[in-house]
Amino acid sequence: MNLVEPHIASLFGLHLSPSLALFLTVAFVVFLFRRDYREQPNVTGALWLPFLWMLLMGSRSVAQWLATLGLPTVSGSLEEGNPLDAAVYSAFIAAGIYVLSQRQINFSEVLRSNAWLMIFLIYCFVAILWSDYPFVAFKRWIKILGHPIMVLILFTEPNPEEALARMVKRSAYVLVPFSILLIKYYPAIGCKYDMWTGRSAANGVVQNKNELGCVCLVLGLFFVWYFLKTWRAEKSKARRDELRLIGGFLFMIGWLLSKAHSATPSLSWLVAVVVMLLVGRQWVNKKLIGMYAILAVIALAVAELTFGIFGRIVDLTGHEETIIGRAGLWRELLALHTNPIFGVGFESFWLGDRLKLLAQGRPWQPNEAHNGYLETYLNLGLIGLLMLIGLLVATFRKICTDLLQNFEWGQFRLGFLVAIILYNWTEVSFRGLSLLWFVFYIIAMDYPRVEDESVVEVLESSRAEEMELTYFEERL
Repeated sequence: MNLVEPHIASLFGLHLSPSLALFLTVAFVVFLFRRDYREQPNVTGALWLPFLWMLLMGSRSVAQWLATLGLPTVSGSLEEGNPLDAAVYSAFIAAGIYVLSQRQINFSEVLRSNAWLMIFLIYCFVAILWSDYPFVAFKRWIKILGHPIMVLILFTEPNPEEALARMVKRSAYVLVPFSILLIKYYPAIGCKYDMWTGRSAANGVVQNKNELGCVCLVLGLFFVWYFLKTWRAEKSKARRDELRLIGGFLFMIGWLLSKAHSATPSLSWLVAVVVMLLVGRQWVNKKLIGMYAILAVIALAVAELTFGIFGRIVDLTGHEETIIGRAGLWRELLALHTNPIFGVGFESFWLGDRLKLLAQGRPWQPNEAHNGYLETYLNLGLIGLLMLIGLLVATFRKICTDLLQNFEWGQFRLGFLVAIILYNWTEVSFRGLSLLWFVFYIIAMDYPRVEDESVVEVLESSRAEEMELTYFEERL
């Protein structure tokens, strides 16, 4: 059976009824999951938690889905949130903590191995104190704890890299086909008007085109890395089938990205892929990655100051209107009176009077700064921004070590770090329940498995001693 047959037909002119298209999509997804289970992956049932968490990050909340489908749900507000969603996220976090307690996680080692991340989270917690809405900020801080909890579940699986690949692939099995279905056959759900241009834009299973672009960025970059990983494997029927699967999903993700018309994810994906390919070349000295990064930053700064390279790229992509709108918003945000040192409090800027003030004179309601670094500055001040930069640098240093010791994992982390850094120039992912923020925790965190390895070594040593003792007893 061709893995992408249901969608190839609809993409190239075969018009199906919405009900038939829905049936074929569900059948396609069921086939993919059955195929996945038949491979008997080395993962536990606990992987369902981070998988479902990623699905929520990459689509809509439970309350939003109920409202989209016309089902009764509990209403909420911007400040208080939705009680149904709060209950769902709390259940995920509680279940995750239970799984980690059963696995006897050494939290002191987790803290020691992820010092910068822990310091950043602690500062975010302290920043709740000077928020105008401390209880709202506290609830939002609790929600983001789901990210490191789900990542620790991944990293404590029997094979963390396989668990990661299974989680992302299974998420793609749902997010990609159903996005195509909604865009082509249920446009009332899968398409919206772009607030910047007034044109119809695809959003698929998420709320807007930028979020769809973010989903395509994450899944597309993963499948490129997975292709490189699979290509290096020994030739076999399983390898051939996996390469076909990857090719089919890259094709579908490319189609979705073209429908989203979102420039930032496309450019971020392209640059990240180039970096991943370059770092895999033999002539690239892995020990000098840090120096290469510094030279690249200097070259980009000189190119921007001399030629205005950012503006030229914007002109080429045809997104002048959106960037002009963002630039105007940035000037207004910087002109507001906020505490430059500490900010207004953790994820508290887009609340209350400021939200109403920024809506004046606009046909649309801003709810983010469209720049992750500016957003961090507004909420957490210069201290928070410097901590975020320190966290990015600390993550890069971990990647440099991985490129020498575990190249494939280092290549994965480097590609996504580059994409995240670029994406946040005109979008925001350093906050809340963002899919890209969840992915950042994956590449930023380490879980030391030294104790597990030492246990294995002790067991192997004891087995060897038993074999030697048995041998001598038989000789005697």
